[in-house]
Formats: sequence, structure tokens, C-alpha cells
Amino acid sequence: MIAGARLGQCIGAGYGLFSGPVRGRARLRFRPERARWVADERWHGRQEATRLPDGRFELVVPYSEVDELLGEILRYGPDVEVVEPPELVELVKERLRRAAEAYG
Repeated sequence: MIAGARLGQCIGAGYGLFSGPVRGRARLRFRPERARWVADERWHGRQEATRLPDGRFELVVPYSEVDELLGEILRYGPDVEVVEPPELVELVKERLRRAAEAYG
């Protein structure tokens, strides 16, 4: 049997449907045009949200399963910048590069 606190750490630790320990914390910055919509969304119970002086919106969200988070990030296209962690930045760059190649 797993204690309630430990169960919560495993199941609700990271972003999305997949459970498990937190692998990282993604820092995302959304363009002002998208910020007003993203600011109303709840990605995770432990997210940190900040409106930046230039109108952008910054969201920090813990994640366990990178592929699920990656899909959500790519949904926003040019309206989001992944700031950290570096590994996630590189994954997004690679996916976008491959997507661009598909169009010649």
C-alpha cells in the first residue's frame, strides 16, 4: 500500500495525464497576443504564472512525460518560446526543424 502523500507525489507531480516523478520544470513564454488566453488556463496545480511587463505571459510547469508536454507546446506554434530547460528547448527545435523539412 502507498501512503496518500506518496501517491500524490507520483500521480499528480507532473503536467498531464502521465504519472511519475517530476523530470523537469518547463519555463514557457507566450506572446502578448496569446497571453490573455493562456493566462486563463490551468496546466498544473503547482504551476507558476507571471504577467511580464512587456505583455508576455510566463508559465512554469513541472512535467513527468516530455512527449505530452511537447505536444501541448507545439500546439502554440510561434506564440510560445521554451526558455528552459535546455533539453526541452532542443527537443522543440528538433521537432520544428523536422516539421519545416516536411514542407520543403
